[in-house]
Amino acid sequence: MRIFVVIVSLFFALNCCADTVEHVWLRNYQPGVPHTINPDQYSSLTEFFAESFNKYKDHPCFENMGKTISYSELDVQSRDFAAFLQYKFKLAKGDRFAIMMPNVLQYPVAMLGILRAGGTVVNINPLYTADELEHQLVDSQATGIIVLESFAHTLAKVIDKTQVQHVIVTRVGDALNPVKALAVNFSVKYIKKKVPTWHIKDRYWFKDVMAQGAKAKYQDPKLSGEDLAFLQYTGGTTGFPKGAMLTHRNMTSNILQTAQMLSQLLRYKREVVFGALPMYHIYAVIATCLQPIYYGSTIVLITNPRDTKSVIKEIKSHKFTGMIGVNTLFSLLLEQPELTKEDFSEVAISMSGGMPLQKSVAERWQQLSNNHITDTYGLTETSPASCMNPSHFTQYTGSVGVPIPSTEISIRDDNNHDIGSDKVGELYIRGPQVMRGYWNKPAETKNVLSEDGWLRTGDIGRIDANGFVYLVDRKKDMINVSGFKVYPNEVEAVIGAMPQILEVAVIGVMSPNHGELVKAFVVKKDQSLTEEAVIAYCREHLTGYKVPKFVEFRDSLPKSNVNKILRRALKEETKEQS
Repeated sequence: MRIFVVIVSLFFALNCCADTVEHVWLRNYQPGVPHTINPDQYSSLTEFFAESFNKYKDHPCFENMGKTISYSELDVQSRDFAAFLQYKFKLAKGDRFAIMMPNVLQYPVAMLGILRAGGTVVNINPLYTADELEHQLVDSQATGIIVLESFAHTLAKVIDKTQVQHVIVTRVGDALNPVKALAVNFSVKYIKKKVPTWHIKDRYWFKDVMAQGAKAKYQDPKLSGEDLAFLQYTGGTTGFPKGAMLTHRNMTSNILQTAQMLSQLLRYKREVVFGALPMYHIYAVIATCLQPIYYGSTIVLITNPRDTKSVIKEIKSHKFTGMIGVNTLFSLLLEQPELTKEDFSEVAISMSGGMPLQKSVAERWQQLSNNHITDTYGLTETSPASCMNPSHFTQYTGSVGVPIPSTEISIRDDNNHDIGSDKVGELYIRGPQVMRGYWNKPAETKNVLSEDGWLRTGDIGRIDANGFVYLVDRKKDMINVSGFKVYPNEVEAVIGAMPQILEVAVIGVMSPNHGELVKAFVVKKDQSLTEEAVIAYCREHLTGYKVPKFVEFRDSLPKSNVNKILRRALKEETKEQS
Protein backbone atom coordinates (compact mmCIF):
# COMPACT_ATOMS: atom_id res chain seq x y z
CA MET A 1 0.00 0.00 0.00
CA ARG A 2 1.32 3.35 -0.96
CA ILE A 3 1.25 6.12 1.61
CA PHE A 4 2.41 9.59 0.81
CA VAL A 5 3.64 11.77 3.65
CA VAL A 6 4.76 15.12 2.38
CA ILE A 7 6.58 17.21 4.98
CA VAL A 8 7.58 20.60 3.70
CA SER A 9 8.03 24.04 5.10
CA LEU A 10 5.11 26.39 4.66
CA PHE A 11 7.32 29.43 5.03
CA PHE A 12 7.90 30.97 1.62
CA ALA A 13 10.83 33.23 0.92
CA LEU A 14 9.01 35.94 -0.97
CA ASN A 15 10.17 39.12 -2.55
CA CYS A 16 7.08 41.19 -1.93
CA CYS A 17 5.01 42.55 -4.52
CA ALA A 18 5.47 45.51 -6.82
CA ASP A 19 2.65 46.74 -9.00
CA THR A 20 4.36 47.08 -12.37
CA VAL A 21 4.87 44.74 -15.29
CA GLU A 22 8.63 45.04 -14.70
CA HIS A 23 8.03 43.21 -11.40
CA VAL A 24 5.77 40.51 -12.76
CA TRP A 25 4.58 37.57 -10.75
CA LEU A 26 7.37 35.04 -11.25
CA ARG A 27 7.98 33.15 -8.04
CA ASN A 28 9.06 29.81 -6.59
CA TYR A 29 6.66 28.55 -3.94
CA GLN A 30 7.87 24.99 -3.59
CA PRO A 31 11.00 24.52 -1.51
CA GLY A 32 13.60 22.71 -3.56
CA VAL A 33 11.87 23.32 -6.90
CA PRO A 34 13.64 25.73 -9.29
CA HIS A 35 11.46 28.52 -10.66
CA THR A 36 12.77 28.27 -14.22
CA ILE A 37 13.27 25.57 -16.84
CA ASN A 38 15.49 25.36 -19.89
CA PRO A 39 13.00 25.62 -22.79
CA ASP A 40 15.69 24.38 -25.18
CA GLN A 41 16.54 21.23 -23.23
CA TYR A 42 15.03 19.23 -26.09
CA SER A 43 15.43 20.28 -29.70
CA SER A 44 11.99 18.80 -30.46
CA LEU A 45 9.39 16.33 -29.25
CA THR A 46 11.12 13.64 -31.30
CA GLU A 47 14.25 14.02 -29.16
CA PHE A 48 12.06 13.88 -26.05
CA PHE A 49 10.41 10.67 -27.28
CA ALA A 50 13.78 9.08 -28.06
CA GLU A 51 14.98 9.74 -24.52
CA SER A 52 11.88 8.20 -22.92
CA PHE A 53 11.89 5.19 -25.27
CA ASN A 54 15.49 4.50 -24.35
CA LYS A 55 15.05 5.15 -20.63
CA TYR A 56 11.92 3.06 -20.05
CA LYS A 57 12.11 0.44 -22.84
CA ASP A 58 10.04 -2.58 -21.76
CA HIS A 59 8.02 -0.75 -19.10
CA PRO A 60 4.27 -0.59 -19.96
CA CYS A 61 3.32 2.72 -21.57
CA PHE A 62 -0.33 2.61 -22.71
CA GLU A 63 -3.14 0.22 -21.83
CA ASN A 64 -6.61 -0.01 -23.34
CA MET A 65 -9.27 -2.71 -23.16
CA GLY A 66 -6.83 -5.12 -21.53
CA LYS A 67 -4.05 -4.65 -24.11
CA THR A 68 -0.76 -3.05 -23.07
CA ILE A 69 2.01 -1.68 -25.25
CA SER A 70 5.45 -0.97 -23.82
CA TYR A 71 7.66 2.03 -24.48
CA SER A 72 9.71 -0.10 -26.86
CA GLU A 73 6.59 -1.19 -28.72
CA LEU A 74 5.34 2.40 -28.95
CA ASP A 75 8.76 3.34 -30.32
CA VAL A 76 8.53 0.71 -33.07
CA GLN A 77 4.86 1.27 -33.89
CA SER A 78 5.09 5.08 -34.07
CA ARG A 79 8.24 4.74 -36.17
CA ASP A 80 6.41 2.40 -38.58
CA PHE A 81 3.46 4.79 -38.81
CA ALA A 82 5.86 7.68 -39.50
CA ALA A 83 7.71 5.70 -42.16
CA PHE A 84 4.44 4.91 -43.96
CA LEU A 85 3.45 8.59 -44.00
CA GLN A 86 6.81 9.54 -45.45
CA TYR A 87 7.00 6.68 -47.96
CA LYS A 88 3.41 6.31 -49.19
CA PHE A 89 1.85 9.73 -48.57
CA LYS A 90 5.06 11.73 -49.10
CA LEU A 91 4.28 13.68 -45.93
CA ALA A 92 6.61 16.68 -45.86
CA LYS A 93 7.87 18.58 -42.86
CA GLY A 94 5.09 20.85 -41.58
CA ASP A 95 2.24 19.13 -43.46
CA ARG A 96 -0.93 18.95 -41.38
CA PHE A 97 -2.32 15.49 -40.65
CA ALA A 98 -5.57 15.10 -38.69
CA ILE A 99 -6.62 12.57 -36.05
CA MET A 100 -10.33 11.89 -35.48
CA MET A 101 -10.60 9.19 -32.82
CA PRO A 102 -11.53 8.62 -29.17
CA ASN A 103 -9.01 7.18 -26.71
CA VAL A 104 -7.78 3.95 -28.30
CA LEU A 105 -4.23 2.61 -28.59
CA GLN A 106 -4.04 3.76 -32.20
CA TYR A 107 -4.20 7.37 -30.98
CA PRO A 108 -0.74 7.68 -29.37
CA VAL A 109 0.76 5.58 -32.19
CA ALA A 110 -0.66 7.96 -34.81
CA MET A 111 0.07 11.15 -32.86
CA LEU A 112 3.69 10.26 -32.17
CA GLY A 113 4.03 8.90 -35.70
CA ILE A 114 2.85 12.14 -37.31
CA LEU A 115 5.27 14.14 -35.16
CA ARG A 116 8.18 11.78 -35.88
CA ALA A 117 7.45 12.06 -39.61
CA GLY A 118 7.80 15.85 -39.30
CA GLY A 119 4.09 16.55 -39.63
CA THR A 120 1.81 18.78 -37.59
CA VAL A 121 -0.98 17.08 -35.63
CA VAL A 122 -4.51 18.45 -36.07
CA ASN A 123 -6.68 16.96 -33.31
CA ILE A 124 -10.38 16.68 -34.17
CA ASN A 125 -13.32 15.88 -31.93
CA PRO A 126 -14.86 12.70 -33.42
CA LEU A 127 -18.33 13.90 -32.42
CA TYR A 128 -18.09 16.90 -34.73
CA THR A 129 -20.89 17.49 -37.20
CA ALA A 130 -20.07 17.49 -40.91
CA ASP A 131 -20.01 21.30 -40.96
CA GLU A 132 -17.64 21.51 -38.00
CA LEU A 133 -15.35 18.88 -39.50
CA GLU A 134 -15.32 20.60 -42.87
CA HIS A 135 -14.35 23.93 -41.31
CA GLN A 136 -11.44 22.47 -39.37
CA LEU A 137 -10.08 20.43 -42.28
CA VAL A 138 -10.36 23.33 -44.72
CA ASP A 139 -8.94 25.88 -42.29
CA SER A 140 -5.99 23.68 -41.30
CA GLN A 141 -5.34 22.64 -44.93
CA ALA A 142 -4.82 19.09 -43.67
CA THR A 143 -3.54 16.75 -46.37
CA GLY A 144 -4.48 13.56 -44.54
CA ILE A 145 -6.52 12.09 -41.71
CA ILE A 146 -6.79 8.95 -39.62
CA VAL A 147 -10.38 8.33 -38.52
CA LEU A 148 -12.22 5.71 -36.48
CA GLU A 149 -14.62 3.81 -38.71
CA SER A 150 -17.60 4.82 -36.54
CA PHE A 151 -17.07 8.42 -37.70
CA ALA A 152 -16.00 7.77 -41.29
CA HIS A 153 -19.52 8.58 -42.52
CA THR A 154 -19.09 12.18 -41.34
CA LEU A 155 -15.78 12.48 -43.17
CA ALA A 156 -17.33 10.97 -46.31
CA LYS A 157 -19.86 13.81 -46.44
CA VAL A 158 -17.23 16.56 -46.64
CA ILE A 159 -13.96 15.10 -47.89
CA ASP A 160 -14.47 16.33 -51.46
CA LYS A 161 -14.74 19.90 -50.14
CA THR A 162 -11.36 19.73 -48.39
CA GLN A 163 -7.68 19.38 -49.30
CA VAL A 164 -7.52 15.89 -47.74
CA GLN A 165 -5.84 13.46 -50.13
CA HIS A 166 -4.98 10.60 -47.79
CA VAL A 167 -7.31 8.69 -45.47
CA ILE A 168 -6.52 5.97 -42.95
CA VAL A 169 -9.47 4.17 -41.34
CA THR A 170 -9.22 2.13 -38.15
CA ARG A 171 -11.63 0.09 -36.06
CA VAL A 172 -11.94 0.23 -32.27
CA GLY A 173 -10.22 -3.09 -31.72
CA ASP A 174 -7.49 -2.90 -34.35
CA ALA A 175 -4.65 -2.59 -31.83
CA LEU A 176 -5.91 -5.39 -29.57
CA ASN A 177 -4.96 -9.04 -29.60
CA PRO A 178 -6.43 -10.84 -32.67
CA VAL A 179 -9.25 -12.73 -30.93
CA LYS A 180 -10.36 -9.76 -28.86
CA ALA A 181 -10.01 -7.43 -31.84
CA LEU A 182 -12.38 -9.61 -33.84
CA ALA A 183 -14.91 -9.72 -31.00
CA VAL A 184 -14.78 -5.98 -30.27
CA ASN A 185 -15.02 -4.93 -33.91
CA PHE A 186 -17.91 -7.33 -34.54
CA SER A 187 -19.76 -6.04 -31.48
CA VAL A 188 -19.29 -2.38 -32.39
CA LYS A 189 -20.49 -2.84 -35.97
CA TYR A 190 -23.17 -5.53 -35.79
CA ILE A 191 -24.46 -5.63 -32.22
CA LYS A 192 -24.15 -2.03 -31.05
CA LYS A 193 -24.56 -0.82 -34.65
CA LYS A 194 -22.10 2.04 -34.16
CA VAL A 195 -20.80 2.08 -37.74
CA PRO A 196 -23.09 3.95 -40.16
CA THR A 197 -22.68 3.23 -43.86
CA TRP A 198 -19.82 5.13 -45.48
CA HIS A 199 -17.74 5.15 -48.64
CA ILE A 200 -14.37 6.80 -49.15
CA LYS A 201 -12.33 5.77 -52.16
CA ASP A 202 -8.63 4.96 -51.94
CA ARG A 203 -8.66 4.72 -48.14
CA TYR A 204 -6.11 2.63 -46.25
CA TRP A 205 -6.80 0.40 -43.25
CA PHE A 206 -4.69 0.93 -40.14
CA LYS A 207 -3.42 -2.64 -40.02
CA ASP A 208 -2.21 -2.41 -43.63
CA VAL A 209 -0.52 0.90 -42.85
CA MET A 210 1.41 -0.66 -39.98
CA ALA A 211 2.44 -3.68 -42.05
CA GLN A 212 3.70 -1.54 -44.92
CA GLY A 213 5.34 0.95 -42.58
CA ALA A 214 7.36 -1.81 -40.93
CA LYS A 215 9.03 -2.44 -44.32
CA ALA A 216 9.55 1.23 -45.20
CA LYS A 217 12.61 3.34 -44.45
CA TYR A 218 12.19 6.07 -41.84
CA GLN A 219 14.01 9.38 -42.30
CA ASP A 220 14.66 11.77 -39.43
CA PRO A 221 13.00 15.09 -40.45
CA LYS A 222 15.54 17.14 -38.41
CA LEU A 223 13.00 19.18 -36.48
CA SER A 224 13.70 22.30 -34.45
CA GLY A 225 11.89 23.84 -31.52
CA GLU A 226 10.19 26.39 -33.75
CA ASP A 227 8.58 23.82 -36.03
CA LEU A 228 4.83 23.36 -35.54
CA ALA A 229 3.87 20.29 -33.51
CA PHE A 230 0.13 20.85 -33.05
CA LEU A 231 -2.48 22.97 -34.75
CA GLN A 232 -4.86 22.82 -31.82
CA TYR A 233 -8.28 24.36 -32.33
CA THR A 234 -9.86 26.36 -29.54
CA GLY A 235 -13.38 25.72 -28.34
CA GLY A 236 -14.77 28.55 -30.46
CA THR A 237 -16.51 30.60 -27.78
CA THR A 238 -17.14 33.23 -30.45
CA GLY A 239 -17.41 32.49 -34.15
CA PHE A 240 -15.55 29.56 -35.69
CA PRO A 241 -12.74 27.83 -33.77
CA LYS A 242 -9.22 29.11 -34.36
CA GLY A 243 -6.10 26.98 -34.73
CA ALA A 244 -3.51 27.75 -32.05
CA MET A 245 -0.02 27.15 -33.46
CA LEU A 246 1.87 25.18 -30.82
CA THR A 247 5.52 24.53 -31.57
CA HIS A 248 7.76 21.69 -30.45
CA ARG A 249 9.40 24.17 -28.05
CA ASN A 250 6.00 25.16 -26.63
CA MET A 251 5.14 21.54 -25.90
CA THR A 252 8.51 20.40 -24.52
CA SER A 253 8.54 23.50 -22.31
CA ASN A 254 5.15 22.63 -20.85
CA ILE A 255 6.25 19.04 -20.23
CA LEU A 256 9.25 20.31 -18.26
CA GLN A 257 7.25 23.00 -16.45
CA THR A 258 4.58 20.60 -15.20
CA ALA A 259 7.14 17.90 -14.42
CA GLN A 260 9.06 20.35 -12.28
CA MET A 261 5.93 21.29 -10.34
CA LEU A 262 5.28 17.60 -9.64
CA SER A 263 8.90 16.55 -9.13
CA GLN A 264 8.58 16.13 -5.35
CA LEU A 265 5.50 13.96 -5.69
CA LEU A 266 5.73 11.65 -8.70
CA ARG A 267 8.06 8.70 -9.13
CA TYR A 268 9.69 7.40 -12.29
CA LYS A 269 8.20 4.18 -13.73
CA ARG A 270 5.73 3.83 -10.83
CA GLU A 271 2.76 5.99 -11.80
CA VAL A 272 -0.49 4.63 -13.26
CA VAL A 273 -2.53 7.42 -14.87
CA PHE A 274 -6.31 7.49 -15.31
CA GLY A 275 -6.67 8.46 -18.98
CA ALA A 276 -10.34 9.37 -19.26
CA LEU A 277 -9.83 12.82 -20.79
CA PRO A 278 -10.10 12.64 -24.60
CA MET A 279 -6.68 12.93 -26.19
CA TYR A 280 -7.93 15.28 -28.88
CA HIS A 281 -8.03 17.95 -26.15
CA ILE A 282 -4.76 19.74 -25.37
CA TYR A 283 -5.19 19.28 -21.60
CA ALA A 284 -5.20 15.52 -22.15
CA VAL A 285 -2.26 15.66 -24.57
CA ILE A 286 -0.06 17.06 -21.80
CA ALA A 287 -1.67 15.66 -18.63
CA THR A 288 -2.44 12.11 -19.75
CA CYS A 289 0.13 11.57 -22.49
CA LEU A 290 3.30 13.64 -22.84
CA GLN A 291 3.93 14.56 -19.21
CA PRO A 292 3.32 11.00 -17.94
CA ILE A 293 5.68 9.71 -20.66
CA TYR A 294 8.35 11.95 -19.11
CA TYR A 295 8.01 9.95 -15.88
CA GLY A 296 7.76 6.55 -17.57
CA SER A 297 4.16 6.19 -16.39
CA THR A 298 1.56 3.67 -17.49
CA ILE A 299 -1.44 5.46 -19.01
CA VAL A 300 -4.74 3.57 -18.99
CA LEU A 301 -6.88 4.94 -21.82
CA ILE A 302 -10.63 5.10 -21.24
CA THR A 303 -12.34 4.95 -24.64
CA ASN A 304 -15.75 6.19 -23.51
CA PRO A 305 -15.64 8.15 -20.22
CA ARG A 306 -19.44 8.53 -20.34
CA ASP A 307 -19.81 4.76 -20.02
CA THR A 308 -19.96 4.81 -16.23
CA LYS A 309 -19.88 1.03 -15.85
CA SER A 310 -16.68 0.74 -17.87
CA VAL A 311 -15.06 3.61 -15.95
CA ILE A 312 -15.89 1.98 -12.61
CA LYS A 313 -14.53 -1.32 -13.89
CA GLU A 314 -11.21 0.30 -14.81
CA ILE A 315 -10.94 2.02 -11.42
CA LYS A 316 -11.61 -1.25 -9.64
CA SER A 317 -9.07 -3.18 -11.71
CA HIS A 318 -6.19 -0.68 -11.44
CA LYS A 319 -4.40 0.93 -8.57
CA PHE A 320 -4.32 4.38 -10.12
CA THR A 321 -1.76 6.81 -8.74
CA GLY A 322 -2.83 9.73 -10.94
CA MET A 323 -6.48 10.76 -11.29
CA ILE A 324 -6.63 13.41 -14.00
CA GLY A 325 -9.98 15.03 -14.76
CA VAL A 326 -12.23 18.07 -14.79
CA ASN A 327 -14.73 19.19 -12.17
CA THR A 328 -17.66 17.40 -13.84
CA LEU A 329 -15.74 14.12 -14.12
CA PHE A 330 -14.86 14.14 -10.42
CA SER A 331 -18.48 15.06 -9.66
CA LEU A 332 -19.69 12.13 -11.76
CA LEU A 333 -17.37 9.70 -9.96
CA LEU A 334 -18.59 10.96 -6.61
CA GLU A 335 -22.14 10.01 -7.55
CA GLN A 336 -21.24 6.34 -8.02
CA PRO A 337 -22.10 4.35 -4.86
CA GLU A 338 -19.80 1.51 -5.97
CA LEU A 339 -16.75 3.72 -5.56
CA THR A 340 -17.37 4.56 -1.90
CA LYS A 341 -15.78 1.26 -0.88
CA GLU A 342 -12.83 1.46 -3.26
CA ASP A 343 -9.27 1.75 -2.03
CA PHE A 344 -7.72 5.02 -3.27
CA SER A 345 -4.65 4.79 -1.06
CA GLU A 346 -2.33 4.53 -4.06
CA VAL A 347 -3.42 7.89 -5.48
CA ALA A 348 -0.47 10.28 -5.44
CA ILE A 349 -2.16 13.14 -7.24
CA SER A 350 -5.63 14.15 -8.29
CA MET A 351 -5.55 16.98 -10.80
CA SER A 352 -8.31 19.18 -12.21
CA GLY A 353 -8.23 21.70 -15.04
CA GLY A 354 -10.20 22.95 -18.01
CA MET A 355 -12.96 24.53 -15.90
CA PRO A 356 -13.41 25.91 -12.37
CA LEU A 357 -13.10 23.36 -9.57
CA GLN A 358 -16.02 23.65 -7.15
CA LYS A 359 -15.25 23.62 -3.44
CA SER A 360 -17.98 21.06 -2.74
CA VAL A 361 -16.52 18.65 -5.31
CA ALA A 362 -12.97 19.13 -4.00
CA GLU A 363 -14.02 18.49 -0.39
CA ARG A 364 -16.13 15.43 -1.22
CA TRP A 365 -13.32 13.94 -3.34
CA GLN A 366 -10.87 14.42 -0.49
CA GLN A 367 -13.25 12.63 1.88
CA LEU A 368 -13.61 9.74 -0.59
CA SER A 369 -9.98 9.34 -1.65
CA ASN A 370 -8.03 11.04 1.15
CA ASN A 371 -6.32 12.89 -1.68
CA HIS A 372 -6.45 16.61 -2.39
CA ILE A 373 -7.34 17.77 -5.92
CA THR A 374 -4.57 19.97 -7.33
CA ASP A 375 -6.32 22.72 -9.27
CA THR A 376 -4.61 24.04 -12.40
CA TYR A 377 -5.20 26.74 -14.98
CA GLY A 378 -4.30 27.11 -18.60
CA LEU A 379 -5.50 27.68 -22.14
CA THR A 380 -5.11 26.02 -25.50
CA GLU A 381 -2.93 29.03 -26.32
CA THR A 382 -0.53 28.13 -23.47
CA SER A 383 -0.01 24.47 -24.40
CA PRO A 384 -2.00 24.43 -21.94
CA ALA A 385 -0.65 24.79 -18.39
CA SER A 386 0.26 28.18 -16.94
CA CYS A 387 -0.66 28.00 -13.23
CA MET A 388 -0.70 25.12 -10.76
CA ASN A 389 -1.08 24.75 -7.03
CA PRO A 390 2.06 23.53 -5.25
CA SER A 391 2.06 19.77 -4.82
CA HIS A 392 2.42 19.91 -1.04
CA PHE A 393 -0.90 21.72 -0.58
CA THR A 394 -3.49 19.49 1.09
CA GLN A 395 -6.62 21.64 1.19
CA TYR A 396 -8.86 23.46 -1.29
CA THR A 397 -7.93 27.16 -1.43
CA GLY A 398 -10.01 28.46 -4.32
CA SER A 399 -6.80 29.47 -6.08
CA VAL A 400 -5.62 27.97 -9.37
CA GLY A 401 -2.11 28.21 -7.99
CA VAL A 402 1.05 30.07 -8.84
CA PRO A 403 2.72 30.60 -12.21
CA ILE A 404 4.54 27.42 -13.20
CA PRO A 405 8.32 27.69 -13.80
CA SER A 406 9.45 30.28 -16.37
CA THR A 407 5.93 31.74 -16.52
CA GLU A 408 5.01 35.36 -15.86
CA ILE A 409 1.55 36.61 -14.89
CA SER A 410 0.26 40.17 -15.04
CA ILE A 411 -3.17 41.53 -14.04
CA ARG A 412 -4.16 44.50 -16.18
CA ASP A 413 -6.99 46.98 -16.50
CA ASP A 414 -8.85 47.91 -19.69
CA ASN A 415 -6.05 50.33 -20.58
CA ASN A 416 -3.46 47.55 -20.49
CA HIS A 417 -1.90 48.85 -17.27
CA ASP A 418 -0.63 46.39 -14.69
CA ILE A 419 -2.66 46.91 -11.49
CA GLY A 420 -0.77 44.74 -9.03
CA SER A 421 -2.08 42.54 -6.24
CA ASP A 422 -5.61 42.06 -4.88
CA LYS A 423 -7.26 43.98 -7.72
CA VAL A 424 -9.53 42.36 -10.30
CA GLY A 425 -8.45 42.63 -13.93
CA GLU A 426 -7.60 40.61 -17.02
CA LEU A 427 -4.89 37.95 -16.82
CA TYR A 428 -1.91 38.26 -19.17
CA ILE A 429 0.61 35.42 -19.50
CA ARG A 430 4.13 35.20 -20.89
CA GLY A 431 6.34 32.14 -21.09
CA PRO A 432 7.94 29.59 -23.42
CA GLN A 433 4.65 27.66 -23.63
CA VAL A 434 2.70 30.56 -25.19
CA MET A 435 1.60 29.79 -28.76
CA ARG A 436 3.16 31.31 -31.86
CA GLY A 437 -0.24 32.70 -32.87
CA TYR A 438 -3.47 31.71 -34.60
CA TRP A 439 -3.18 29.84 -37.89
CA ASN A 440 -3.70 32.19 -40.85
CA LYS A 441 -5.32 34.83 -38.61
CA PRO A 442 -2.79 37.66 -38.15
CA ALA A 443 -5.40 40.21 -37.04
CA GLU A 444 -6.77 37.96 -34.30
CA THR A 445 -3.24 37.02 -33.29
CA LYS A 446 -2.33 40.69 -32.92
CA ASN A 447 -5.43 41.23 -30.78
CA VAL A 448 -4.28 38.72 -28.15
CA LEU A 449 -0.50 38.46 -28.50
CA SER A 450 1.82 41.44 -28.04
CA GLU A 451 5.16 41.86 -29.75
CA ASP A 452 6.95 41.26 -26.44
CA GLY A 453 5.19 37.92 -25.93
CA TRP A 454 2.33 38.74 -23.57
CA LEU A 455 -0.86 36.74 -24.16
CA ARG A 456 -4.16 38.41 -23.38
CA THR A 457 -6.24 35.56 -21.93
CA GLY A 458 -9.74 37.02 -21.77
CA ASP A 459 -9.98 35.67 -18.21
CA ILE A 460 -10.74 37.91 -15.25
CA GLY A 461 -8.88 37.31 -12.04
CA ARG A 462 -6.66 38.65 -9.30
CA ILE A 463 -3.34 37.84 -7.65
CA ASP A 464 -2.98 37.96 -3.89
CA ALA A 465 -0.02 39.42 -2.04
CA ASN A 466 1.75 36.05 -2.17
CA GLY A 467 1.36 35.68 -5.92
CA PHE A 468 -1.45 33.11 -5.95
CA VAL A 469 -3.88 33.45 -8.84
CA TYR A 470 -7.65 33.45 -8.36
CA LEU A 471 -9.94 33.24 -11.36
CA VAL A 472 -13.10 35.30 -11.29
CA ASP A 473 -14.59 34.43 -14.68
CA ARG A 474 -14.34 34.72 -18.42
CA LYS A 475 -14.49 38.38 -19.43
CA LYS A 476 -17.14 37.65 -22.07
CA ASP A 477 -19.29 35.71 -19.56
CA MET A 478 -19.59 38.58 -17.11
CA ILE A 479 -23.21 39.61 -16.41
CA ASN A 480 -24.10 43.29 -16.14
CA VAL A 481 -27.04 43.84 -13.78
CA SER A 482 -27.94 47.54 -13.72
CA GLY A 483 -24.26 48.44 -13.98
CA PHE A 484 -23.13 45.91 -11.35
CA LYS A 485 -20.76 43.14 -12.39
CA VAL A 486 -21.85 39.57 -11.68
CA TYR A 487 -19.44 36.71 -12.34
CA PRO A 488 -21.17 33.38 -13.07
CA ASN A 489 -18.44 31.37 -11.32
CA GLU A 490 -19.26 32.98 -8.00
CA VAL A 491 -22.98 32.27 -8.30
CA GLU A 492 -22.34 28.73 -9.54
CA ALA A 493 -20.07 28.05 -6.57
CA VAL A 494 -22.80 29.10 -4.15
CA ILE A 495 -25.56 27.10 -5.83
CA GLY A 496 -23.25 24.12 -6.36
CA ALA A 497 -22.70 23.92 -2.60
CA MET A 498 -26.35 22.93 -2.11
CA PRO A 499 -26.40 19.17 -1.38
CA GLN A 500 -29.58 18.75 -3.47
CA ILE A 501 -27.82 19.90 -6.65
CA LEU A 502 -25.72 17.86 -9.07
CA GLU A 503 -24.74 20.49 -11.67
CA VAL A 504 -25.35 24.17 -12.30
CA ALA A 505 -24.64 26.79 -14.96
CA VAL A 506 -25.33 30.51 -14.73
CA ILE A 507 -25.76 33.00 -17.56
CA GLY A 508 -27.13 36.50 -18.09
CA VAL A 509 -30.44 37.01 -19.89
CA MET A 510 -31.53 40.31 -21.39
CA SER A 511 -33.82 42.60 -19.41
CA PRO A 512 -35.35 45.90 -20.64
CA ASN A 513 -35.03 47.49 -17.19
CA HIS A 514 -31.80 46.01 -15.84
CA GLY A 515 -29.66 45.31 -18.89
CA GLU A 516 -29.26 41.70 -17.82
CA LEU A 517 -30.59 39.41 -15.10
CA VAL A 518 -29.08 36.26 -13.63
CA LYS A 519 -30.48 32.90 -14.69
CA ALA A 520 -29.44 29.52 -13.29
CA PHE A 521 -29.78 26.15 -15.02
CA VAL A 522 -29.81 23.33 -12.49
CA VAL A 523 -29.61 19.53 -12.60
CA LYS A 524 -31.19 18.15 -9.44
CA LYS A 525 -29.85 15.44 -7.22
CA ASP A 526 -32.93 15.72 -5.01
CA GLN A 527 -36.09 15.82 -7.12
CA SER A 528 -38.05 17.63 -4.39
CA LEU A 529 -35.89 20.74 -4.80
CA THR A 530 -37.84 23.84 -5.88
CA GLU A 531 -36.96 27.10 -7.60
CA GLU A 532 -37.97 28.98 -4.47
CA ALA A 533 -35.55 26.95 -2.35
CA VAL A 534 -32.64 27.71 -4.70
CA ILE A 535 -33.37 31.43 -4.72
CA ALA A 536 -33.83 31.52 -0.94
CA TYR A 537 -30.46 29.81 -0.46
CA CYS A 538 -28.79 32.30 -2.78
CA ARG A 539 -30.27 35.23 -0.87
CA GLU A 540 -28.52 33.93 2.26
CA HIS A 541 -25.13 33.87 0.56
CA LEU A 542 -25.17 36.52 -2.19
CA THR A 543 -25.79 40.23 -2.57
CA GLY A 544 -29.25 40.92 -3.98
CA TYR A 545 -28.25 41.75 -7.55
CA LYS A 546 -26.29 38.47 -7.82
CA VAL A 547 -29.25 36.31 -6.85
CA PRO A 548 -30.79 34.46 -9.83
CA LYS A 549 -34.14 35.82 -10.89
CA PHE A 550 -34.85 32.63 -12.83
CA VAL A 551 -34.07 28.99 -12.12
CA GLU A 552 -34.64 26.37 -14.80
CA PHE A 553 -34.32 22.67 -13.99
CA ARG A 554 -32.80 20.37 -16.61
CA ASP A 555 -32.09 16.67 -16.87
CA SER A 556 -28.61 17.52 -18.16
CA LEU A 557 -26.48 20.47 -19.23
CA PRO A 558 -24.63 20.87 -22.55
CA LYS A 559 -20.98 19.90 -22.27
CA SER A 560 -17.79 20.01 -24.32
CA ASN A 561 -15.61 17.04 -25.25
CA VAL A 562 -13.96 17.17 -21.80
CA ASN A 563 -17.30 17.49 -19.97
CA LYS A 564 -16.93 21.22 -19.46
CA ILE A 565 -20.35 22.84 -19.13
CA LEU A 566 -21.00 25.09 -22.13
CA ARG A 567 -22.57 28.36 -21.06
CA ARG A 568 -22.48 29.60 -24.63
CA ALA A 569 -24.86 26.83 -25.73
CA LEU A 570 -27.32 27.90 -23.05
CA LYS A 571 -26.96 31.54 -24.13
CA GLU A 572 -27.63 30.69 -27.76
CA GLU A 573 -30.62 28.59 -26.79
CA THR A 574 -31.99 31.40 -24.65
CA LYS A 575 -31.59 33.93 -27.47
CA GLU A 576 -33.52 31.70 -29.85
CA GLN A 577 -36.39 31.45 -27.37
CA SER A 578 -36.62 35.20 -26.73
